[in-house]
Amino acid sequence: MKFTRRNFLRTTAVAGIGAAASSLLAKPTGSASGSRPVTDEILERAATQPVLQLKGLKDPVIIESVELLRKGKDHFVRVRSKDGAEGVSVDDGRMEVFHPILNQQVVPYFIGKDARDMEANLFGVYRYQSNYKMQGLPFWCPVALVEFAILDLLGRMSNQSLGEMLGGIVRTNVPFYVASGRRDTTPDQEIDYLKGLVEKTGAKAIKYRVGGRMSRNQDALPGRTDKLIPLSRKAFGDKMVIHTDANSSYDPPEAIRVGRMLEDIKAIHYEEPCPFDNFDATKKVADALSIPVALGEQESSQWRFQWCIRNHVADVVQPDLYYYGGLIRSRRVARMAESAGLATTVHLSGGFGFVYALHFASCTPKIGPWQEYKKGVETYGQWFNPPLRIVDGAITVPKGPGLGLADAREILKGATPVQEPGASLASDTSG
Repeated sequence: MKFTRRNFLRTTAVAGIGAAASSLLAKPTGSASGSRPVTDEILERAATQPVLQLKGLKDPVIIESVELLRKGKDHFVRVRSKDGAEGVSVDDGRMEVFHPILNQQVVPYFIGKDARDMEANLFGVYRYQSNYKMQGLPFWCPVALVEFAILDLLGRMSNQSLGEMLGGIVRTNVPFYVASGRRDTTPDQEIDYLKGLVEKTGAKAIKYRVGGRMSRNQDALPGRTDKLIPLSRKAFGDKMVIHTDANSSYDPPEAIRVGRMLEDIKAIHYEEPCPFDNFDATKKVADALSIPVALGEQESSQWRFQWCIRNHVADVVQPDLYYYGGLIRSRRVARMAESAGLATTVHLSGGFGFVYALHFASCTPKIGPWQEYKKGVETYGQWFNPPLRIVDGAITVPKGPGLGLADAREILKGATPVQEPGASLASDTSG
């Protein structure tokens, strides 16, 4: 039988990679088996429908201050309204570099704005002082951090979780895969490292890196990918669900060759096989393979996402919640993907980001069967009440209003402002 993306899930389910994985793969998740032709009109309608569902906030919520704070290695944004309400967000590690853009280009726009108008404000800040000329990760990461804090504020005021505000809760536990994120290992070392992650977390799915990262077909180590792929299935057995990430390593012929190896071991996710901004190359690979191809972590444009979805450049749509500018914009992308029958599996940039990914998965109906987990539950999970828990390879979604932090003031105790040269500094922001 000729392999196509339409029959991939049916084939893998019959071939048997374990009952749990087969039952998930038998649904139209990350492959084209549930895809359908879609027009720009349908996609634009999906993207422009309101996202926020605010209850009981009839009066304006005017933003009085937006502060970037630092405590140890963590950066936070705290938003306060004129009525004294507060919201907090946590960085993914980028503000060490991007803080001037946040403080100079993003924060001033939001002062005096009505927090309830967050959807319109995302376009407003994009136009403010020609910020659109900086479109990309350095601009949208700061915007995302402010958006997360404003949503936390609105959630606390309306007694809604982020998921409730962004579409309604459809799941309270999110299955995850553990990602190695390494290329400095030999195949045997990589397997040992992944086994340690699985043993520590109880994960039923893994992800490892293939290729050399933006490497023009060069491997990280000679022969590493060709040995690692079959070894991973042998080492973990038929029940383990396998994801891979090429980080833009290949041209189409080499990407297809590696993809065939992944098909042989019945992996379910082949991320960014070609340079991320070469849509033609990615589409050639996705059209040739049965394994679902994922793309989108570097994307910052709704219109390019729309074009990729309409033209079915990839099977799994993968915005990063920080890089793309926050939860609202990412929910719009997920709605477009859903209109085309495609799943969304967000890219996770690390650190605290898994918490926002949990909230996103809690309200996104057509989410991929596995979301990414990296280190953080052990530390950040204790910031919630009840603490986040791993149960049978899934993480509980935070409960409570907004982000769900148990005590934001305690977390921020001792944090200090990150300000630009010439700005007045406060000695402490614990109040």
